[in-house]
Amino acid sequence: MRVLVVDHPLVAHKLTVLRQKETSSPVFRLLTEELVTLLAYEATRDVRVEPTEIETPVTRTMGTGLKKPTPLVVPILRAGLGMLEGMTRLVPTAEVGFLGMARNEETLEAITYAERLPDDLTGRQVFVLDPMLATGGTLREAIKFLFERGAADVTCICLLAAPEGLDKLTEELDGRNVTVVLASIDERLDENAYIVPGLGDAGDRLYGIAD
Repeated sequence: MRVLVVDHPLVAHKLTVLRQKETSSPVFRLLTEELVTLLAYEATRDVRVEPTEIETPVTRTMGTGLKKPTPLVVPILRAGLGMLEGMTRLVPTAEVGFLGMARNEETLEAITYAERLPDDLTGRQVFVLDPMLATGGTLREAIKFLFERGAADVTCICLLAAPEGLDKLTEELDGRNVTVVLASIDERLDENAYIVPGLGDAGDRLYGIAD
């Protein structure tokens, strides 16, 4: 598993504003979209392409196009939805699937409650969107689910991760073709498995209502 922390001043600035507790939901949503677009730029560096012949106003020439099948983008409901616009702005031809997973607050295990994905993902490049990688349970189960469907490689775009969650992913997904792209690796998890310093509950801050 590869981990990439995007080191860019605009990423750091937008993340700082996201962390502030007084940041309103509308601003939080806007900054999340912008931040995801910056992260997606790095996350798609190895996206599959092929030579494409086009016609300019002057002549015919060879360019570059996304190879079929195009990438599949999978936001983890519900908070991952707030990242979707930022991703599709960069890759508008990508297909979009959905995976509903929630963390059991007592066992901290991930529960799958909904999915809308192709039955066969053989050979597909998949990009998973989930704001917070805390214990790693939700993301781990999502990645396993996608590989069971035949995905060739999975790239996860997260705003934040805790070291404990990254360690767990590395331990359980060793040998899988997985990349995690982040804006920051934070200090630790607290006793309630929340990321510290973190930014609170991303879903609540995006949409302004409790689960």
